[in-house]
Amino acid sequence: MIKIPPQALSREALITIIEEFVLREGTDYGHRDYVLEGKVAQVLRQLESGEVHLTWDPATQSTSIVNNLD
Repeated sequence: MIKIPPQALSREALITIIEEFVLREGTDYGHRDYVLEGKVAQVLRQLESGEVHLTWDPATQSTSIVNNLD
């Protein structure tokens, strides 16, 4: 896995990756329901704060957003 700084991507590319991530089945946001824009904003704040980070897996050619504890 390769860690990618969010600022290395265009805003459009970053938002597209975040949208794909939050639309994956099984993404858990607790007991509250959020609209897509709210979920995207939440993940964007987590990326900016360093709580989570963006990764690229060359083997699967896919991106993911992971908790820094992983």
